Amino acid sequence: MIYATAKDWLNAPQKHVLLFGMSGLGKTHVSNMLRAHGDWFHYSVDYRIGTRYMGELIADNAKREAMKVPFLRDLLMTDSIYIGSNITFDNLHPVSTYLGKPGNPAKGGMPIAEYRQRQDEFRRAEEASLLDTGHFIDRALALYGYPHFVCDTGGSICEWVDPDDPDDPIMTALAARCLIVWIEGTPAHTAELVRRFDKAPKPMAYQPAFLTRVWEEYLAQNKLAEDQVDPDAFIRWTYAQALAHRQPRYAAIARRWGITVTAEAIGAVHSADDFDRLIAETLEMRG
Repeated sequence: MIYATAKDWLNAPQKHVLLFGMSGLGKTHVSNMLRAHGDWFHYSVDYRIGTRYMGELIADNAKREAMKVPFLRDLLMTDSIYIGSNITFDNLHPVSTYLGKPGNPAKGGMPIAEYRQRQDEFRRAEEASLLDTGHFIDRALALYGYPHFVCDTGGSICEWVDPDDPDDPIMTALAARCLIVWIEGTPAHTAELVRRFDKAPKPMAYQPAFLTRVWEEYLAQNKLAEDQVDPDAFIRWTYAQALAHRQPRYAAIARRWGITVTAEAIGAVHSADDFDRLIAETLEMRG
């Protein structure tokens, strides 16, 4: 790790940290808080995905839908209107909308082959965005003068890396520039996330092998053809399994590459000084 001890961290003139874990446990909240402090650059991996690597795909998908409406089609064909996504750090809905859900088109689903293609596009975009971290660390300092840097990752980072491989190219690159920090939730947090998701299901990214398994199981258990699947019912059914699939992968990343803090501890962080103390205390206990 680039900061082996609490002293290393507290005395570092430039602090670089990467936060990972389940969505909804405080990664973006803490990143926003550090950015508001004034000395921290907030790099959102999901924002980078939606702007640099998938922006054209997202815009083209919106245009494709607009072309189905005669009024909008005429305006588009005459360059009378502009369609683009309005992605922000706090509104990444255009990315999840593009990912979509598999199943019955009449219920907002798409064929599983198209869904797999979009999943693969997202995977490549996230891998590239993660590997851009070092570039943005350098850019934040050289261009804006930010000494400190927080990388706010998506919950799907664990789908694309091999936490048991000491030479994993993505984790090797990230750990060379950042302190890797897992925000670990409790079973109560998981239950609350499942409750929230059941109320408002949203698209997710899945490891291909995991997606194949749960898709085939869902079709078999419910005796459905692919185009009969209710998209929301499928992703609700899949969500808890996805969290269970990710948890040991998160833990393995933390064991090999970084440190672990609890979601409760992150929830008690209200300033950059609080964050510095939490990281220092965690390094001290690990030491």
